[in-house]
Amino acid sequence: MIHYLFGQIFGVVFYGILFLLGQTLVTNTALAQPLVFTAIPDQDTERLQERFNKVAVYLQEKLAIEVIYIPVKTYSASIAAFKNNAVQLAWFGGLSGVQARLAVPGSQAIALGEEDLNFVSYFIAHTSTGITEAATLPDNLAGRTFTFGSKGSTSGRLMPEYFLRQHFEKTPSQIFRRVGFSGNHSKSLQLVQSGSYELGVLNYKVWEAELAAGKINLKKVRIIWKSPSYPDYNWSIRGDVDKIWGIGFLEKVKSVLLAITDKEILQAFPRKKFVAADNKLFIPILKTAQNIGIIRK
Repeated sequence: MIHYLFGQIFGVVFYGILFLLGQTLVTNTALAQPLVFTAIPDQDTERLQERFNKVAVYLQEKLAIEVIYIPVKTYSASIAAFKNNAVQLAWFGGLSGVQARLAVPGSQAIALGEEDLNFVSYFIAHTSTGITEAATLPDNLAGRTFTFGSKGSTSGRLMPEYFLRQHFEKTPSQIFRRVGFSGNHSKSLQLVQSGSYELGVLNYKVWEAELAAGKINLKKVRIIWKSPSYPDYNWSIRGDVDKIWGIGFLEKVKSVLLAITDKEILQAFPRKKFVAADNKLFIPILKTAQNIGIIRK
């Protein structure tokens, strides 16, 4: 009888230990898995690498897991990486964020820069055109050469195309003699400043950063129109992250992003601070993309 009871007690303890070891193994496996994130390539690679390496160090410290930033070459590549779970978190533009979240049900926009609530695009012109800044889109843009940024950019393509269609009641190819896509905002500025294109568009944050860095020659390029505002850049996260790192992880990542006060990190974006976001905020972007035909209804 004593041997029997001892055996029963031993069995309970033994399997209890196995259970605890198993739980520890699962927890350690989750903690060992790195959180990987990316960002749309809206500026030159060196600047993006510097910015997001700082973010990776910050997130790793606050989340207590390994965090890795991986660069991508195109907007579509950032969306594909998010869709395929190669990354779980991303700094998207308004349009790329909408596209990525549509591809991954349950994913959420969780934060954006305070400035991203009311983002704007700057239409620019080479000074040789003689076009000056106006309160509305100048009619004498028609018939000239024009470059957008990336085809997937909110501030460098989607919203500018919407404003052009609204004003001229024509598509860009019907308005301009030649239409190009530079790939990013910095390149659009370079192309117009050099005279390769007479006109172009870029987001106002890149203009301000390039101006502060002394890279804009106002004798060669100028702003001719500032667009109405719209919601833009955002941090988006896959909805299945809680299954990997535990319940509450998504909210923890959100809280950590909203708590950023490091001036070096914020100035690298540049943003004053990050504020809470949700998917509903970007419904206007979705509808605009559907109206233009970038996203099918």
